[in-house]
Amino acid sequence: MKQYDAIIIGAGQAGGPLAKKLAEAGKKTAVIEKRWVGGTCVNDGCTPTKTMVASAKMAYMAANGGPLGVKIKSFSVDLPKIKKRKDDIVHKFREGGQKGLEKTQNLDLLFGEASFTADKTITVKMNSGREKELKADLIFINTGAKPFIPEIEGIDEIGYLDSTSIMELNEIPEHLVVVGGNYIGLEFGQMFRRFGSKVTVIEKSGRIVSREDEDVSQELTKILEAENITIHTNAITTKFKKKTGGKINITLTKNGKEEKIKCSHVLMAVGRTPQSRALNLDSTGVKVDEKGFITVNDKLETNVKGIYALGDVKPGPAFTHISYNDYTIVYRNLIQKQELSIKDRPVPYCMFTDPQLGHVGISETEAKKRGIKYKVAKLPMTYVARAIETGDTRGFMKAIVDPDTKKILGATVLGPEGGEIMTVLQMAMMGDITYDRIRYCVFAHPLYSESLNNLFMSLED
Repeated sequence: MKQYDAIIIGAGQAGGPLAKKLAEAGKKTAVIEKRWVGGTCVNDGCTPTKTMVASAKMAYMAANGGPLGVKIKSFSVDLPKIKKRKDDIVHKFREGGQKGLEKTQNLDLLFGEASFTADKTITVKMNSGREKELKADLIFINTGAKPFIPEIEGIDEIGYLDSTSIMELNEIPEHLVVVGGNYIGLEFGQMFRRFGSKVTVIEKSGRIVSREDEDVSQELTKILEAENITIHTNAITTKFKKKTGGKINITLTKNGKEEKIKCSHVLMAVGRTPQSRALNLDSTGVKVDEKGFITVNDKLETNVKGIYALGDVKPGPAFTHISYNDYTIVYRNLIQKQELSIKDRPVPYCMFTDPQLGHVGISETEAKKRGIKYKVAKLPMTYVARAIETGDTRGFMKAIVDPDTKKILGATVLGPEGGEIMTVLQMAMMGDITYDRIRYCVFAHPLYSESLNNLFMSLED
């Protein structure tokens, strides 16, 4: 058995940088990774998907240049070349992360699968076939999550795609059905529609992105349907059947009535599940919730002192930037002796449909539920000079404000560069800059963010 000061399970967006920082602080550290350095973000999530989204955007621009006076008579989408570009970027990021760990003194990088065998004792089944046993007083779990696949009749017969395998396709699907009308499913649905697939989205809720305000959902529905994406809401997928010739028949119930859809490919995008089961957490006494997420306190420590969970394996928002912030909180608390907490931290996010959907703080729906006194500032992108000039006026800016303190409580921007505009408002929220000050800020012209002036002009004091 080898004794360490700290063991990190998973080299994701929290585990990798935390391992380096702990080793540099003088702690003998081991990081165990069963697959690739970088976690979901680099290998299956942010990096590859946004790389492919950029290709889809280029196809959309080529097809829609007419109104701007640029007519492209014909173009083609080369999916193998798009895939190669994606792979090259992923490999560059992954290899950079791995080299950074390997050259760090005081740090051992082990490739294999970890499981607890006793109190703070871990056995690693190395990818080479050997086994190693490790022990440490400090253990950090950063094993992330994987696509959740529900039990639906016939699902194992159809060769369904998930958010990882769909990016390995070399041929554009003739007809892609996306089961799940939320962030992952809609990004891929729009992407493959722009590549040339017929796309149908099946969502069990009454509307897509059902966690967003209703006006956001309605506007995004309008945007996607304008690209000839078919959206079925209040629809539950009940059966799959593979037909001769490779076609897939889908049975669904929509508003209580049975319907059938025939397609070539199915993407399952109904959520993600934590990768905690293989850890054998009972052996060290760490508790999980009913869905398998590792429960933690406000400082990310589990019920077992000295064992922490970071990133998507714990409950809460599953975003790369939250995972990275988890690392900074744990590191600063343990090494710099600070008293930081995850309670009340801002949770910004961006969905990379085109246009983007950026959000931070509370929504109008949440404000109503909490009984908070609020006002809504809203500005259609048709009133934004920069959007008019660039030829894309889809969407709107929206902010929830406190009418008494004039502080911004939350913001949603569905529009070109929506995530970047949202971030400007997040900075204002973090700095307690009130909306009446933003109303008269001098912004460079003509930027998207300049129209924050006009957004808050819509409010009467």
